[in-house]
Order: sequence, then structure tokens, then C-alpha cells
Amino acid sequence: MVDLRLLLQGFGTVLYGYNLVALVLGSFFGIIIGAIPGLTATMGIALLVPFTFGMTPITGIVMLLGIYTGAIYGGGIASILIKTPGTPAAAATVFDGYPMAQKGLAGKAIGIATISSGIGGTFTALCLAFFAPILANFALRFSAPEYFALATFGLSVTVTLSGRSPVKGFISGTLGLLISMIGLDPMGGFQRFTFGFPELTGGLSFVPMLIGLFALSEGFRQVEVIFTAPRVSAVLKNIIPTLKDLKGCVGAYLRACPIGLIVGITPAIGADTAAFLSYAETKRASKHPERFGRGEPAGVAAAQCGENASTGGDVLPMITLGIPGDAATAVLMGALTIHNLQPGPLLFQNHPETVHQIFAGMIAANVTFVILGLLFARFFAQVINIDRKYLIPLIFICSLVGSYAINNVLYDLVTCAIFGFLGYAMIRYDFPVAPMVLAQILGGMMESNFRRALAMSRGDPTIFLTRPNTVVILLLAAFTTVVAVRRP
Repeated sequence: MVDLRLLLQGFGTVLYGYNLVALVLGSFFGIIIGAIPGLTATMGIALLVPFTFGMTPITGIVMLLGIYTGAIYGGGIASILIKTPGTPAAAATVFDGYPMAQKGLAGKAIGIATISSGIGGTFTALCLAFFAPILANFALRFSAPEYFALATFGLSVTVTLSGRSPVKGFISGTLGLLISMIGLDPMGGFQRFTFGFPELTGGLSFVPMLIGLFALSEGFRQVEVIFTAPRVSAVLKNIIPTLKDLKGCVGAYLRACPIGLIVGITPAIGADTAAFLSYAETKRASKHPERFGRGEPAGVAAAQCGENASTGGDVLPMITLGIPGDAATAVLMGALTIHNLQPGPLLFQNHPETVHQIFAGMIAANVTFVILGLLFARFFAQVINIDRKYLIPLIFICSLVGSYAINNVLYDLVTCAIFGFLGYAMIRYDFPVAPMVLAQILGGMMESNFRRALAMSRGDPTIFLTRPNTVVILLLAAFTTVVAVRRP
């Protein structure tokens, strides 16, 4: 169970000095990133990871958590005002948020979206704090066969449920597996697939690759729409919702919170799925389903609560098992690793204070973006009008500077540029990028534990069929694969 004493100490650390400043700044810029259509939480985290190197681990992580939660919420602002989701997760908010804005209720819609996002995010952050230690203690019983099965499950969900085409998801995931094999052999220690380049001995530089795939590629894509960004001049009134408004959304919260948590825990499904499922279930259970799509506040509440409720669920498998829930948490996992904090059950044993500080930071981040969202709603509404002619060069500069700042070598700039072009090409031809990143992370875990398991059994592959936990996880992987392939 969660150690309440350590959790309270974690709040004391997170809400003190530079950590509090980092939390507020992270949430503030996260909302801005989310509110600008086309920019994503993953991009924001990837872009700012290098700038956390000079910080203490908890300061940097708290800032990234603020960006993560703030950006997921911020996407709803653009959905409400201009019918264009700021982030993919906010697509469901369009259904009722934009009709409310057309009725002159944009302020009310943004207020409900802000409170709803905070409720969903805080709920799953609390669930993370209470359930993560239990899962980590259970995972301490795992050995190589179980970790191989977990990696297989993560890959099966990632490849089959990413994008509209399972085939393209499979191709992207396979490319990620190939990339994960570059560097030193995990068992023998000899070089492979380095092609004579000594810089590749340790594998590809992870953070420059992420910056290229998620930030630089987005800069290239934004060039295509540099002169087509819509402008908004909405007048926001009555931003803070009344108790009567929130009372009508209670049913949506009761459905969206558990849905978001469950969807978040399932690797690679994403906040957008949580938002759509929450919206659909709230509409189905409503006594007046005909109101949805015409400016129903409960629709906005369900979508926003569901998407932010997935954040704690996404972090749960990442921090306890070392399996990222989505692309954003994959980048967060990279940030933890850079600060010498390896996610997994041993993190709870070796760094219990840091783990509880992360829990406190996750809870505090959700409260922070609610306060900022209500106080600066009018400012964030105008952020949508930022001129792309200034934004795009800033993305390019931050991407290249951030990549170079990691090791101060030109090789990292080349890595960032190559994956920037690759990421743009994948987006251009509708190949999902997330499976490649997650497969690269899980590929090393999968290979090393597969070979360790065979070493344990002296080459007998039936070891994977004689351990109950391994069998259950592999059956889940097979089930999710079959369901995804057979879906219409």
C-alpha cells in the first residue's frame, strides 16, 4: 500500500521552492502546447526533456508531469473555440463543446472542461498512488519469462491498436524492433548493426530520436498549414461553472473516471479512446441522448474527464513494470532513465521517496492546471492565434538545440534530423509513429528476457508454458491481437 508519510513528504518537496516553480511553468506551457492545434503532449515533453538535465531529478520530472497533464487538458480549448482539437485526445470534446460556443457559452464550456479534466486527472493520480505499490510488489515476483510475456503483451497491443491500419502499425512496430537491436548484444556484449560507426555502439541516442520523431517532424508538418490556421475572437463569460452546472455532470464523472483509468492502464490505446468511450457511455446512459451533439455540458464533461482520467492509468504500467502506456509516457520513461531512475518494481525498493514524490507531483499537476485554466482562460483562448511564422522556427530551434545539448556532439543533431524526416514521412503517409517508439523500448526488454529465460531452462522453450503468470499474460496478448485484427 501507499506510504502516507512518504506521500505527505512528497507533497512537501513538490510544493516547495524550485519544484513548485517548475510545476507551475510546466502546467502553464503544457496548456499552451495543448491549445495550439497540431502540437501534442508528446511533442511538448520530448522538446523540453533536454532542458531538464541541469535540474534535480524531481524538479525535472515534476515539470514534465505538468506539461503532460496540462497539454492533455489544453487540447479541449481549441476544440471548443474553433472546432479543431488541439490534441488528438480532445477530438470528442468537439461534439458538444463547439455547439456550446456557437450559442455564446464558450466560457461556460471551457470552465466545465477545466473542472472535468481536473476531476478525471486527480482521480487516476490518486489511483496511481494507491495501486502502483501493490502492482510493483506483485511484479517483484516476476522473473525473465514473465517480463518477456509483459513485453510481448505491450507489443501486441501497441502494434494492433495503433492507427487505423493494423498492417501499418505492424510495420511501424517492426521498424522499432529493428532499431532496438542496434548497439551491443545484451548477452554477449559484442557490437551489432553499428556499420562501423563507433557512435552507434551504445545504440541510437534515445532523446534526439524522440525529439526528431515528435517535435521536428511536427515542425515540418506545420509548414504545410502555415497560412491556414483559423483565428478566434471569442468573448469568454461566466468561466467558473456553478454548482448546478457541475451537478448535472456527476453522472458523466462516475462513468468517465473508471473508463479513463482502465483504458489508460491498457498499453498504447490512448487518451482519445478514453474520451470517445466516456462520451459514448454517458450519452447512452442519459435520459436525454438527443441533446448530445447540440451543446450538452455533460458531453463536454465526459470527454474531458475521460481523456485526463487516462493519464494516471498510462503512468501506472510505466512506473511499475517499465512498460509505457503511450508515446507520451514513453518519453517520460526516457526522462526518468536519463536521471538514473529506471522504471520498474525495483524503483519502489531503491527510491521509495522519489516514487512518492512522483505520485505527489502527478496529483499536484492536475490541481495546478485547473487553477491556471480558470485564472488565465482568456489568455489561453488567444494562444490559438499565435502566428505559425514565428512558432515553426521556434520548434526547429528548440529541437536542434535540445538534441545537441544532451551530449554536445553533432551526431545527436544528425540523429534528430534523420528521425525528423522519417517521422514526417510516416505522418504524411498515415503510418503511426507511437508503435515504433514503444517497440524500441520494449524490444530490448523482450529480447534480453527471452534469452535469459532460455538460459534458465537450458534452452527448453516450454518454460513459457509452465509458469502460470507467463501463460496468462501471453493469452492476453493473443486475445488482444485477435480482437484487433478482426475488428471492422
